[in-house]
Amino acid sequence: MARLTFKGGVHPYDGKELSKDKPIRTVLPEGELVYPLSQHIGAPAVPIVKKGDHVLLGQKIADAGGFVSACICSSVSGTVKAIEPRLTVTGAEAMAIVIENDGKYEEIEWPKARPLDELTGAEILDMIKEAGIVGMGGAGFPTHVKLSPKEPDKIDYIIANCAECEPYLTSDYRRMLEEPEKVVGGLRTALRIFPHAKGILAVEDNKPDAAALLREAAAKDDNIEIMLLKTKYPQGAERQLIYATTGRMINSSMLPADAGCVVNNCDTITAIYKAVNERRPLMHRIVTVTGDAVKEPQNFSVPTGTNYQQLIKEAGGFREEPIKIISGGPMMGVCIYDLNVPVTKTSSALLCLTKDEVAEFEPTACINCGKCVSVCPGRVVPSRLADYSMRHDEESFLKADGMECCECGCCSFICPAKRPLTQYIKSMRRIILANRKKK
Repeated sequence: MARLTFKGGVHPYDGKELSKDKPIRTVLPEGELVYPLSQHIGAPAVPIVKKGDHVLLGQKIADAGGFVSACICSSVSGTVKAIEPRLTVTGAEAMAIVIENDGKYEEIEWPKARPLDELTGAEILDMIKEAGIVGMGGAGFPTHVKLSPKEPDKIDYIIANCAECEPYLTSDYRRMLEEPEKVVGGLRTALRIFPHAKGILAVEDNKPDAAALLREAAAKDDNIEIMLLKTKYPQGAERQLIYATTGRMINSSMLPADAGCVVNNCDTITAIYKAVNERRPLMHRIVTVTGDAVKEPQNFSVPTGTNYQQLIKEAGGFREEPIKIISGGPMMGVCIYDLNVPVTKTSSALLCLTKDEVAEFEPTACINCGKCVSVCPGRVVPSRLADYSMRHDEESFLKADGMECCECGCCSFICPAKRPLTQYIKSMRRIILANRKKK
């Protein structure tokens, strides 16, 4: 099979024309900012400020709660208003630090940056940890942990995921167009930790302009290559990306490091550049606000903690009352019922739609057409796994390799019977993982 793609996948309407030509616009937050202590996989951060404290922009307000955790820095100056449970995009409440923005944006005294060639890998890792960087593609895995594999000498590739295969999202595309030198600089910085590794900037072939700018920025880097991948969803999924760029395969029991790879999102790579070369912590996100319900789809550079309601206001409000609002993209995003939630480190998009295509169809019986099998990048049988899940048959689910599902949604998208296959499989996977954790 040809490289630079994978077997399976789908081609949904991408909706990127709504916002791809909209330059990144900076948004200054209004009122209070909310910083959930769980913006990452692992232990929640631990507050190191208390109610009534005055904080500065860039000041650490919560420390990592363990090795697999990440600190949080304030994106404004102001006063700590409360430390209390607040609503998040998942629909659940989480403990959060609430800061009243004073509008002055008074900054801490920033540490002085040192030339990259004078820094050791350990020093770079420490800077990344202190910057509170996590995977910004959605998973939120602490980046300093990902860049600390057990056998660093066996890492052959650092892959920057610039595919942005999720429909409607254009934040990474705008980042590549407007700051290609920082994307390349971030990969260059990460490679300092693994001196024998090669860097790959993986871009889908529907973004040739972005690829050209990255290639120009990396012209002097012999150990960095720009690879054009076939445009297909989910080309940016970790397992599929590794296979497409290197030909190496991993499964659910493996980490990318087991295949000699480390994968970081485009925005994460840029945050690494800023943490080491500018000594700035992770305090901002580029958020795509889009969908046919939005008057003026935009790409905003947003301080973390900013309220989603303000983003809608900055995008001109609603053209028409949305039927469905999603944090993220339509394939793997989370539906939200309240816009009074904060932007976090893992926020990538706010998608507002006037139609709910899923709700318009009533699921019917499986017709055994096999379409779900043909598009599954995990090479499993989604219809069968869904049946096992509905019967709560954990043993059969595991025997049929149910844990190899990456929850991409391709099977639900293609199913002519409109069965919510991904949701069934996802539920059983959560149950199995919870049971393993108890044991």
